[in-house]
Amino acid sequence: MATLTRPAGGEAITLVPTRPEGVADCLVFAREYSGRTRLAGLVSAALVGVAGATFATRIDAQASTLPVLLLGFSFVGGLLSTWSPCGYSSLCLLRPVGRNSVSSLAKYTPTFLLHGLGYALGAVILGVILGLAGGLLGFSGASFLSLVVLGLAGLVYGGHQFGFLRVPYPQRRAQVPHDARQRFPMWFIGGLYGFSLGLNYLTYVQTPILYLVTAAAVASGNVASAIVLFLAFNVGRFLPMAVNYLPVSDITVQNWLARRQEGAAMLDGVLLVATGAALLTFAVL
Repeated sequence: MATLTRPAGGEAITLVPTRPEGVADCLVFAREYSGRTRLAGLVSAALVGVAGATFATRIDAQASTLPVLLLGFSFVGGLLSTWSPCGYSSLCLLRPVGRNSVSSLAKYTPTFLLHGLGYALGAVILGVILGLAGGLLGFSGASFLSLVVLGLAGLVYGGHQFGFLRVPYPQRRAQVPHDARQRFPMWFIGGLYGFSLGLNYLTYVQTPILYLVTAAAVASGNVASAIVLFLAFNVGRFLPMAVNYLPVSDITVQNWLARRQEGAAMLDGVLLVATGAALLTFAVL
């Protein structure tokens, strides 16, 4: 069992292992949010999603709103994936060496850029595979069936994030290889981590938004659309690495993340439910 301890003597967040690989689901709601608060958040998110989709349909803007909704959803999902074992690991392992200075940051920049390149390459590979698979299966973009399936998936996984359901996470529960740092130069590790994380299913991702992005990529039936969806997701995953250019310590960053673990999970649930409700509304209107 692993524990993330809050600063200044606060309560700890307990991570309970569920697989032999040791990567755990984070149980965050026992202390921070009451059942009533979570239910209010779920209902409010659903109402916002229905209202937004209804308004877009009334002004005949569904065709332009849907791509923006999915891209924004993908990008924020990538940001929320920072609150996962690999997000914590990348931020603390891929840091400039020594004091924060022009020289240390210049030496760090190849690591940062190759990390981003790895994410981009991962997005392209996933997009090609899923876009081609969708095309071969006969999908060709938004349809009643695809919107209903995506919408229901959003509601179900939103209920999971709010703590009302327990839904399985069918992915590899593993982290990036920490020992690689002792075997390879930092710039190589940056690219290796970026590529493995950019493929998304080689390591554990704590946000179910990944599943909806995957399903949307397949439903598009289009390689370019699928690549763009995963580029948006991976840009969200990559951008937090820019914090390493700031003059802040690793423990400060880690504590900031730990203090907001519950809030990130709540936002995850809000986005999933609101987007799911919006997609279902688009399907029936």
